[in-house]
Amino acid sequence: MANAVLFAIPTHVTLIAVAFVAFLLFGNRLPSVMRSLGRSVVEFKKGVAGIEDDIDEAVRSADDTVKTKKEDLEV
Repeated sequence: MANAVLFAIPTHVTLIAVAFVAFLLFGNRLPSVMRSLGRSVVEFKKGVAGIEDDIDEAVRSADDTVKTKKEDLEV
């Protein structure tokens, strides 16, 4: 069982082999594939940032609502 775990850990040789296979599969299209992958990652990060902004805005709005309710109760 311990030997199976060792095979799950990628080594430098494994990563080089994967890169070689990717080069064989994509050939001279590899730069455009990597460019598309990079653009996808950027778009994903923008989407996540937008969601985080929406959540932060909702939390701030909820905090403001709680503050006004507390002020109404104190008066």
